[in-house]
Amino acid sequence: MSKVIVVTGAANSIGRNACRELALAGHRVYVSTRDANGQNGHGFEATGAETDKPGFDVRTLAFDVGSEASVNAAIETIVAENDRLDVIVHNARQVVYGPTEAFTPEQLAELYDINVLSAQRLNRAALPQLRKQGQGLLIWITSSCARGGSVPFLGAYASSKAAMDALALGYAGELARWGVETSIIVPCALGPGHYVRSGRPTDAVRAEEYADGPTANLTEIALARTAQLSQKDRVPQDVASAIANVVDMPFGQRPLRVHFGRDDDGAAAVDAVADRVRAELLRRIGLEDILAPAIIS
Repeated sequence: MSKVIVVTGAANSIGRNACRELALAGHRVYVSTRDANGQNGHGFEATGAETDKPGFDVRTLAFDVGSEASVNAAIETIVAENDRLDVIVHNARQVVYGPTEAFTPEQLAELYDINVLSAQRLNRAALPQLRKQGQGLLIWITSSCARGGSVPFLGAYASSKAAMDALALGYAGELARWGVETSIIVPCALGPGHYVRSGRPTDAVRAEEYADGPTANLTEIALARTAQLSQKDRVPQDVASAIANVVDMPFGQRPLRVHFGRDDDGAAAVDAVADRVRAELLRRIGLEDILAPAIIS
């Protein structure tokens, strides 16, 4: 059955591929015409061959995930047009790399606004409709760095993705009795080029101290060795396919978490233990029913 889906972060590679996969699967996909970094343009362009296919439906909507009023208005428009909303894909993100100390508090706040608070704004706008329907799906695109081995100079980014992961797990339990499912998609460690092209700390003086001090070789070693672990070009399309697969799964059978590729940083192993401990705790306190979404008749 065709679903109405909102995808944030359509300007990045995972977002573009996800929009394409979902539309080709016959779903109606809404993307913003202003990305989380404040740049105009939604970043998704379909080819003529794709748009000519029956049912290919990607719609742009002028909303900014950094603005509560803008997000609220967008969700109201989508619900008015469709009389429902089925899936939210939280993919808006900013990647940063550099000595954690060199990121100013203002810069860290901006990072968290994009990577965490944007999801909260969208949830607050969309969840009343999903709870009213008694069925819906939240998909969260996190990162293996949130739980896996810590690579130097990824502290700021990893902390934001860890916050997102914790938020997703909180929602999973709180929404289960409302019939709203949660799936956390965890891309594996990305290639070094991903971080080389990422944002940098604004305190250049502090960053230079790390570059000239005893940590001078950390970046060279970390990126070179990460390159040996990473498989080229494996992530964006794999993640997009996983998103589409999760959306098309029957209600109640969607996994809480999906990992990709070799577990080079140990994130899948750590998550397996953490999720098992979470499930055991909920059973011990008599809340095992929220480990699965309720079927609302």
